[in-house]
Amino acid sequence: MSAAPISTAYEHVTATQDGAIGRLTLNRPARRNAMSFDLIGEAIAALQALSADPACRVIVIAGNGPAFSAGHDLSEMRGRPRAFYDELFEVCTRLMQTIHAVPQPVIARVHGIATAAGCQLVATCDLVVAAEEATFATPGVKIGLFCSTPMVAVSRAVGRKRALEMLLTGTPIDARTAADWGLVNRVVKAADLDAAVDELAARVAASSAYTVAVGKAAFWEQIDRTEPGAYEHTQTVMAANAAATDAQEGIGAFLDKRAPTWTHGA
Repeated sequence: MSAAPISTAYEHVTATQDGAIGRLTLNRPARRNAMSFDLIGEAIAALQALSADPACRVIVIAGNGPAFSAGHDLSEMRGRPRAFYDELFEVCTRLMQTIHAVPQPVIARVHGIATAAGCQLVATCDLVVAAEEATFATPGVKIGLFCSTPMVAVSRAVGRKRALEMLLTGTPIDARTAADWGLVNRVVKAADLDAAVDELAARVAASSAYTVAVGKAAFWEQIDRTEPGAYEHTQTVMAANAAATDAQEGIGAFLDKRAPTWTHGA
């Protein structure tokens, strides 16, 4: 099935629906997909539009051109009033929170560089597939602008010592190191990147959309709680899930040794 564009026209991103896979592509190739204020706003709107389609089961975020994303667009950050910076980092934070809030798992398809807010975007996505030549960095310290907001997602993905090394030195890490550190799920040859992303997306989409959405929401809700608090939350989630139609169908199908028929609802 060929990808169909979402009806809304965007200037800095594209959004298409390809069967069960929604695709959001950062589309400022001449600027290495630098995340301008307008691009970020469009990305939020596109994510919300894709997630609203019940046929969309997984969302893939990619970058057009030679890079995934070089981070914030520094050309629009020179000589602005403080209010502009407050608004810029607020809307960027909203993009990251939207990725966690949409019910579909979000997969980053990474090639080229993913730096600063681009690295933050990668770290925020639920799953990440990277080409071998991809590199990742939080280099803001080198220009006097510490990557404080990227630090939130990156430190939660790779841990304290590794995050601090990236943040304090700005030194890039390669894709294999990113996988070893937990920033990336898998690394493949560039020629295999699309196939690897689609294979992973298809495996996610094979399960009940309702169950996947419940699980994704529960994961991000419990991950930073204490262990008792995490269990308190997830036992309630799991009890409600167990009573749902798709869970009962899946249990019955397993016991009856047949393939389940999902309704994708509670």
